Amino acid sequence: MSFTLTPFPIMALDIHTAPPNSGEIVLGRTLPSLLDEAVEKYPNPKAFNQPKEGGGWTTLSNNELKTAADEMALGLHALGLNRGDHIAFFMNSDMYFTMADFACMIAGVINVPLYTTYTAENLVYVTKHGKCKAMVISNDEMLASAAAWLSDTEVGFIVLAEGDGAGVSLADGVTLHTLDALREKGRKRLAANPDEPQQLRDQVDAKDLATLIYTSGTTGLPKGVMLSHENISSNVYAALTGFKILKHQEENTLTFLPMTHVFARVLSFLAVAYGHSMYYSDPDHLVEHLGEVKPTFFASVPRVLEKVYDKVLLGVREATGLKKAIGTWALDMAKTYDLSKPDGGMGLLSGLADKLVYSKIREKLGLTRVKVCAVGGAALRADLASTFFAFGIPVYQGYGLTETSPVITMNRPGHNRAGSVGQPIAGVEVAIAEDGEIISRGPHIMLGYYDAPDKTAEVMGEDGWFHTGDIGEFTDDGFLCITDRKKALFKLSTGKYVIPQPMENTLTEDPLIEQAVVVGNSQKYATALVFPNMETLRNWAESKEMDASMSDEALLDDPVVSAKFEEIVAEANKGVDHWCQVKRFHLISESMTVENKLLTPTMKVVRRKVNDVYGGDIDTMYAASTNGEKAVAAV
Repeated sequence: MSFTLTPFPIMALDIHTAPPNSGEIVLGRTLPSLLDEAVEKYPNPKAFNQPKEGGGWTTLSNNELKTAADEMALGLHALGLNRGDHIAFFMNSDMYFTMADFACMIAGVINVPLYTTYTAENLVYVTKHGKCKAMVISNDEMLASAAAWLSDTEVGFIVLAEGDGAGVSLADGVTLHTLDALREKGRKRLAANPDEPQQLRDQVDAKDLATLIYTSGTTGLPKGVMLSHENISSNVYAALTGFKILKHQEENTLTFLPMTHVFARVLSFLAVAYGHSMYYSDPDHLVEHLGEVKPTFFASVPRVLEKVYDKVLLGVREATGLKKAIGTWALDMAKTYDLSKPDGGMGLLSGLADKLVYSKIREKLGLTRVKVCAVGGAALRADLASTFFAFGIPVYQGYGLTETSPVITMNRPGHNRAGSVGQPIAGVEVAIAEDGEIISRGPHIMLGYYDAPDKTAEVMGEDGWFHTGDIGEFTDDGFLCITDRKKALFKLSTGKYVIPQPMENTLTEDPLIEQAVVVGNSQKYATALVFPNMETLRNWAESKEMDASMSDEALLDDPVVSAKFEEIVAEANKGVDHWCQVKRFHLISESMTVENKLLTPTMKVVRRKVNDVYGGDIDTMYAASTNGEKAVAAV
């Protein structure tokens, strides 16, 4: 869907910039130079750590990774790739991704990461639209998966990071090279011309295209975001220097987020630039690895923290006697933590709560040493920001998009507000357009959408202002708060506009609700599709001495369960403008996932798809006869 931007004269905008002494703006840096400088100034023998099957870690120093990247870069040229050519990454988020990332940037080859959760159709589309001549694939299993659709692309050769590809049949004309073989080709070129790695670096300019990241796409086909070396490197420095508590070479960083997403990618560059030790994990092994690594720097998406809190809350609710009383007291007190005060305003009782409850939570999570927990990718509930700080887990939420490399604003030590996404980082300007949309400009703004000038024109306004598509506002003290996506707004038949996200966030605060989508475009009132957390719901049902063996559908139809959700929704409606209140809701036993295409790979709701899949349920909620639907009592 295209839309026309209204140009806003620069003088009409209230422009917000970074507060004094909150970070540094560094321009003119290429991404390989971050690694080169770290090797020289911050050598780290355990800079990159890959989990081994069966336990333990494979470790590379930053100098060893630089050597490997140089050899890969020369090997890519030996196989026929030239500066400006494109190569796809169908890879896990690990040490090999980082190695290949730097290799491509040294070689001047543009990498195009692919979401491993994409459908074959989208994988083919991105590979072809991105004009990828080659592909790096993580292992034999992923090679076998890719073999089914690679014949529909223009890929000429594959580099396999691990394994040998034995038994996998590839399309005619597609050659396979192991990583070892590729590096050997690079070493031969290096022996013939020892100066070639530096010669390649000398050809890279900070303004050059570094990577092509395709958005996950809540509407339509993915768009390729073109990010330059300077886009990303300036963002790395501006964000990193805002956290003076993070020291060179001293920090352990654990990452489990997909490096196909710009958030995790920039965190990787951040760790490289400061000579930190990076440990690669994944969602299935996160708890185990947190306990082993005990990171000082950790990044997450809000949903992970929500699940952690839900388990803590459930544990307290299921406890008995004194243990339940102490747990309830400690959790209630944690919600009162004030981020603007040095001790959270909790006084002497915070020490007792920490000894009895909070310290045990940190120990169980493996976050006993964490200095910074950076949160991005979606909105973090204000109560959770306060609660985790009370737990001794300092959570700092930021905001940005792929198109902004990604950080626009962030909270920092001493400048942290629950419910906000912080203040602009160094070098970044932010303003609110007349219609409430957040706009930004600076060195972080993308070069444009690849091969899509019309799409670029839709989001780039006058004087270099990028239109984010998010609705927001600034507090009196300069903290940005996101209220919703511009395209998520809908209009009731009464003429009133509904912003669905605040209500959705309130509903999902209850541990019984996993997900919620508020709907009602052109209707008289708003309704909601509610996706319960079925595991938590069954535990709750058992506590009420209900039959635990009943099917999901039977459980959701049970009058006791219906009454409980009516109570939850009624509570969420309190204090909300009447036109934004949820008047009816429908319980759905399955979840929205990436696999069923109701969520993007970055976990955003594809509202159009939700409306299509559950159109019948939505219609039923608005039908004259609402048998079986849940009406909410007026509040």
